[in-house]
Amino acid sequence: MVFDCDGTLVDSEALITAAMVAAFDGAGRAAPSASAVRGVIGLSLDEAVRALVPDAPPALRARLVERYRAAFTALRADARYDEPLFPGIAALLEALDADGRRLAVATGKSRRGVDHVLAKHGLAQRFVSIQTADGNPSKPHPEMLRRAVAEAGGEPERACMIGDTVFDMEMATLAGVTAIGVGWGHHPPDRLASAGARAVAADAGALMGLLLP
Repeated sequence: MVFDCDGTLVDSEALITAAMVAAFDGAGRAAPSASAVRGVIGLSLDEAVRALVPDAPPALRARLVERYRAAFTALRADARYDEPLFPGIAALLEALDADGRRLAVATGKSRRGVDHVLAKHGLAQRFVSIQTADGNPSKPHPEMLRRAVAEAGGEPERACMIGDTVFDMEMATLAGVTAIGVGWGHHPPDRLASAGARAVAADAGALMGLLLP
């Protein structure tokens, strides 16, 4: 069972949005709207910036990426931009672990970022594979999901990808993995269904019912 991080395990929208606004402000560019930022969460940082400013020259995109990383690190120390677990996630992971399910993460977050947030919530030991944007193509390319399943000793046809964005659902479809959406993240349930979600859970309890029937 492979989980996305931002928007699925943790609520990091406020931090991501604030860091993106700070990056654009620092580069002297008009900041994107919160809805625009929400729409690219899940992509690797480079691809997210490219999607927000598709006509920007490479040098500007690189500057925005650098400024985002600096702002994200600085803002993470601010209590207003905590990255809390979504309700019921800790109990869900504990139940899956106790049932002997092999768990992994596939995320557009950096390895440093995901290590920080998992350690903060005491979850690092739950996952046998953590795949990030650092060593893999951006979602929806299926490579990070394929690696997560392989490292967990699984097979695509017996695995599932749990995520909150169409990028997760499309990645799962390309990898031959069952796609399960969550309705508390960044993309609405109808978009997840259209992108290939076999089911969309309204909350962690409903997700547990899907994963542990």
